[in-house]
Amino acid sequence: MSSGDAERPPSTVAIAASATSAAALDSLLSPKGPLLTTPLLRDSVADSDYNDVALEDDPRFSTVALSEASDRASIISLKSEPLEVDELSDQRERRTTISSAPSRRVSFQRHFSHKKSASSVTAGDAARANILARLGPQKALDENDLDALRVAGAGQHRLHEEFVRLHKERRAKAAKSEEDAIDWDFWGAVISNYQGYAAQNPEKLAKAIERGIPHTLRGMMWQLMAVSKDIELENTYLTLLKETSPHEKSIIRDLGRTFPHHEFFTDGQGIGQENLFNVLKAYSLYDPQVGYCQGLPFVVAVLLLNMPDEQAFCLLVRLMHSYDLRGHFLPEMPKLQLRLIQFDRLVEEMLPVLHVHFLRQGVKSSMFCSQWFLTLFSYRFPLEIVFRIYDTCLASGIEAIFTFSIGLLQKNEDILLSMKFDEILVFLKQRVFDRYKIGPLSDGDEQSGCRSQYKIDEFVQDVVSLKIAPFMLDAYANEYHDLVRRREAHAIEMDNLRNTNRALTAKV
Repeated sequence: MSSGDAERPPSTVAIAASATSAAALDSLLSPKGPLLTTPLLRDSVADSDYNDVALEDDPRFSTVALSEASDRASIISLKSEPLEVDELSDQRERRTTISSAPSRRVSFQRHFSHKKSASSVTAGDAARANILARLGPQKALDENDLDALRVAGAGQHRLHEEFVRLHKERRAKAAKSEEDAIDWDFWGAVISNYQGYAAQNPEKLAKAIERGIPHTLRGMMWQLMAVSKDIELENTYLTLLKETSPHEKSIIRDLGRTFPHHEFFTDGQGIGQENLFNVLKAYSLYDPQVGYCQGLPFVVAVLLLNMPDEQAFCLLVRLMHSYDLRGHFLPEMPKLQLRLIQFDRLVEEMLPVLHVHFLRQGVKSSMFCSQWFLTLFSYRFPLEIVFRIYDTCLASGIEAIFTFSIGLLQKNEDILLSMKFDEILVFLKQRVFDRYKIGPLSDGDEQSGCRSQYKIDEFVQDVVSLKIAPFMLDAYANEYHDLVRRREAHAIEMDNLRNTNRALTAKV
């Protein structure tokens, strides 16, 4: 709020002083409100009409509580047209939040509640050394919640049965493909007791995830890392499919814009778009406060490429509520605002020259990074890379997005420093992975949605080599919350002064 934002009688000196203070605060606190006037997904995602989508940290295992894993081993074996900045009301309409609708957060809410803190983000060799230390203090499990343990144990047992079935099928077919290179013994040991294995062999598992989870096993591993396999929640999903959501028209409008070049989602009457619609509709009913928001289809689509729709729904719920992704899609986008502020401060600290260049060119993180964070890098980025990003985020927490984001800027810093405003935005939205490109794929691969081949292992290793100190994100978050509190206090003070001034004016 600035001094011009309030009606200010000439005699009210206190209001002028407060307004001056507010201007100083606003210069520090960006964005304001629902991301102020900087375009988020409305511009950053919708600006291409989805016509040319290129499909394609670090504590590692803090998403589940493993401190008592050994003791519990017996128990747990956008519209098509670009939206303008002033269309904030339309963005709200797209959400159509229904606060009066009953909450659908069934027993899953109490199952292994995992709230990631910024303190869990480190990278490189130090991260491997600290894996056990990270796992120990976290109390994600309620010791008295035997029902939660039962559900998790049942889910892990079902996933292990699926692994055994899949292994037998592969062995029977003796397929000569990438799958032959899978270390079935290693991944079998991991899947049979993920928590126990992660607690006892954190470095070995961390390196395996860095190398990439085999595509055939990726869906199972994601569910194990997130503890998302929940039969009760799957039944809730089937029940929700029978209901009608007020967001159905908005969801249908966006289906064809989600990975339009990927064969699984190309057919408007195909199973891909049907499953995508079902999961999005069910979640809009399950969590009425979020409802539906652009950006969600890309997250859900990545899940559907690796697991059935009912499992994708459970994992989406886990991502939203336990990995703290939900704050990206609430009406005020509180977590997205916070993470953009944290990202800005990280760039200032770790890439100071690039930070100054962005300031001089008028480039704000919300102009490109909001797209990365809202879709977890799944919009425009090669799917082969997106899957590896999800591997890390599900293993170590949502804060891994910071290391991937900083790593991309660091890799391209010399190029970005030579660019102007428009060039920077185009580059960050479309060509940021060019440094990792090898060459074109075959026609068959292009039809499947991946237009290029990338040095993915090099990309992951570059990210792993980064070091983001634990206290940094905590400090930036505290700084942000302090500024928010001061701004809110100032707003209350201004309201009181205006009311007092009106009362005095009325008496005169």
